[in-house]
Amino acid sequence: MPGRVWLFTAASREPHRRLIRLAGMAQSSSGGSSFAHAALNRIVRIDRSEVAASLWSFACFFSLLCGYYVLRPLRDEMGVQGGVENLPWLFSATFAAMLGVAPLFGWAAARLPRRRLVPWTYLFFIANVLVFYALFALGVAPPAVARAFFVWVSVFNLFVVSLFWSLMADLFRPEQSARLFGFLSAGGSCGALAGPAFTALLAAPLGTANLLLVSCGFLGLALLCITALIRGAGTGAPAGPVRPRAEPGDSIGGTAWSGIAEIPRSPYLLGIVAYVLLYTVLSGFAYFELARMVSVTYTDSAQRTALFAQMDLAVNVITLLGQLLVVAKFVEKLGVGAALALLPALGLVGFAAIGFAPVLAVLIAFQILRRAADYAIARPAREMLFTVLTREAKYKSKNFIDTVVFRSGDAASGWVYAALKSLGLGLAGLAAAAIPGVILWLVLGLWLGRQYARKSSSSPGAEGN
Repeated sequence: MPGRVWLFTAASREPHRRLIRLAGMAQSSSGGSSFAHAALNRIVRIDRSEVAASLWSFACFFSLLCGYYVLRPLRDEMGVQGGVENLPWLFSATFAAMLGVAPLFGWAAARLPRRRLVPWTYLFFIANVLVFYALFALGVAPPAVARAFFVWVSVFNLFVVSLFWSLMADLFRPEQSARLFGFLSAGGSCGALAGPAFTALLAAPLGTANLLLVSCGFLGLALLCITALIRGAGTGAPAGPVRPRAEPGDSIGGTAWSGIAEIPRSPYLLGIVAYVLLYTVLSGFAYFELARMVSVTYTDSAQRTALFAQMDLAVNVITLLGQLLVVAKFVEKLGVGAALALLPALGLVGFAAIGFAPVLAVLIAFQILRRAADYAIARPAREMLFTVLTREAKYKSKNFIDTVVFRSGDAASGWVYAALKSLGLGLAGLAAAAIPGVILWLVLGLWLGRQYARKSSSSPGAEGN
């Protein structure tokens, strides 16, 4: 047959009805989709039937991260209000909360179909924001509420982003993800730029507590986009034989713990866990040392804030350009393995440069390039790894890796850094200590890329772990 089609709909056992519905959607919006297709095709290779789903996904990730970045300055302020001396305990509480949330989400995923699980989860978090708004407005137990809010936002951030990418991995096939995930990531980058701008403009006239309502509005828009995606948006694919999906319908199934229990049984998932841990631990080295050197070099708080803001601006601009113009071409030409290996390769060069020239300017340049390469290329590639897994692994195993494993790596990086500093290692010594881990990280990225290519070629829908 000339092509194959996947519809982003709830369960349907009659393929011909899906095709009829797609044809109707295409005819009803042919004019608008033609213009959007022509515009998008200038920056990403996209089929006409993929335009609607891609735009809904872009808008969803924009709204999601815009809502989060409205909350982020409030979280940091609440951390200060809760007592700077309590921050280590807040990070520990965040990790403990992740451990508690993961099985609860697994329990919900085992019982709810996708069309209910994803929207209801976002509704739950929107309700949480409204509860915190009421507590702030009423002035209930300010220190306790401030600490609870700090922990909640830290959990919310990783959780909703992970769930968004679970849905994307479920809706887009591997070949589509290689072309489109960079564009979808750019939606989040735009939201990350817009959120702080809204906060800066509205904080004074609205007041701190009312910013939670602004965040609720953006989360509500993200929910509308998710509903549209699940109910009707369809994607096309290159010409090829029609092959039925490995998992018809939208049930996830399993038990509360089955997604977590699958990780130690799957070399592929264990490889992803190791990749994430190496990423967080080694990135932590650079982060902690940068914070130390900046605090020593700049004694004025305003100067430090300006420096970090300039770094964030540089990272965001490079990231957005990379997501729109580089990642799709990079993955299509060199493969997911090369995209995963890019970040550790950059780390290898960066840590070597730091070893030879252990000065703040080199560390700043390394951090900007490392973060931009991560957000623009490595992170979309990491999300592509899940497109070849079963639906249960996409929602349950992925969520555990993105939340609990990620936060455990953050915690471990702090302890490893402290241990190495206690041995008297300076910046050059830390860089030298990091290089063996970076080499292992690079090899692991290439191995994951080969496994991904094997899985995607053998079963382009969903397959075992």
